[in-house]
Amino acid sequence: MEPFTLALLALIVVLFLLVLRVPIAFSLGSVACAGLLIFFAWRPGGEFELARAIRPTSSLIGNTVFEFVHNYPLSMIPLFIGLGHIAYYAGITTDLYTAMRIWLARLPGGLSIASIVGCGGFSAITGSSVACASAMGRITVPEMLRAGYSPSLAAGSVAAGGTLGSLIPPSLLFVIYSIFTEESVRTLFLAGILPGILSMVGFVLTVIVWTRISPASAPSQDVKAFSFKEKFAVLAGVWPAALLLSTIIVGIYWGFFTPTEAAAVSLSLAVIIGIFRRRLNVDNVTLALKETVIQTSTIFLIAIGAKIFVAFVSLTRIAPSLFDWLQGSGASVFMVLAGIVVVYLLLGMFLDSIGILVLTLPFTVPLIEGYGLSLVWFGVVVVKLLEIGLITPPVGLNVFVIKSVSPPAVTLETIFKGVAWFLVLDAMVLMAILFFPELSLVIPQSAR
Repeated sequence: MEPFTLALLALIVVLFLLVLRVPIAFSLGSVACAGLLIFFAWRPGGEFELARAIRPTSSLIGNTVFEFVHNYPLSMIPLFIGLGHIAYYAGITTDLYTAMRIWLARLPGGLSIASIVGCGGFSAITGSSVACASAMGRITVPEMLRAGYSPSLAAGSVAAGGTLGSLIPPSLLFVIYSIFTEESVRTLFLAGILPGILSMVGFVLTVIVWTRISPASAPSQDVKAFSFKEKFAVLAGVWPAALLLSTIIVGIYWGFFTPTEAAAVSLSLAVIIGIFRRRLNVDNVTLALKETVIQTSTIFLIAIGAKIFVAFVSLTRIAPSLFDWLQGSGASVFMVLAGIVVVYLLLGMFLDSIGILVLTLPFTVPLIEGYGLSLVWFGVVVVKLLEIGLITPPVGLNVFVIKSVSPPAVTLETIFKGVAWFLVLDAMVLMAILFFPELSLVIPQSAR
């Protein structure tokens, strides 16, 4: 069978399995293994001989998995996931939100703004959008509803704010992207800082505009007025989050730590802080470790399946063939980027972020390299697109997470109406990143 035809059929089968809700790890892994067997057993112009395919297939799969598991940057994933869970059970992220809530409570939309800023701080510690949305949603949505906020603003702002975990470093998506593209994790983390801050500030401005247009959405009356003494007193609870954030960002920027070292040091600090403040005990540490193992195992399984799929795609040379076809058709860089954006937006409506990332990189990265574009900049573009996918109907994962932790009165339709405001802002930020690559590259270049 012709390699190009085989790769195309494999991609169609993977998409079909995903539509049937087969887990992404098993979809990619099983199709890749079957594709490798066919590739080695059925050479173009020859007959199908299964016996000659068993040894090279098993050897390629074994070597691919072994090399992947022994990849040093992988150690960041359980460390950052563990950091997020420990920080949550130690009350570090809750204290950060509490401080923002007290300082901003009297502003129209203040609780919503505090939730977004809290999500940004949580994201800078955990690196997980879903974990951020789940943890902050439990705390903030019921409180905003009690204060008279409209359900769409209350739930929509947290669902959108939770996506900041994809872009603000440390980001698990950047770690996975670096493994598949062999780009520096440190560089990718630094590249995400400015676009992440831009997104967070944009979300805050969206709330301000929303409350100006519809003041009833976020009533400022009947909200307790806090004294300056109370406001400054609550700042004492912010230092743990500030310490962890500075350890990660400043440590990586100035080169004191590698990203893996920053994750390990931050996790150790979070445990020490939790014990010192008497908020961690054997039970919640055990629960945090259990949740870390489950999440890490899930990510590793997906990544292993994807690595095997990448090896298969590389053998078929479908990506270079696609690039040659695009060049022969006269497609401009703008047209290629527009097509990539559309594909990611469409996939974001139905698949989870990690699944989209590992499924598309074998095809998109060679195209970007072929056109001479920066893979660091492209990484930021991709992660921003995945952010948008987290709140895009009909399967916006963050929307369903917020629904699961919200009161029954908050419906999916209500949340999707709320996130529509933030999708407009996301589209504007995406265009800025696309047309002004310096937004992603200025900080990495200054840190060299």
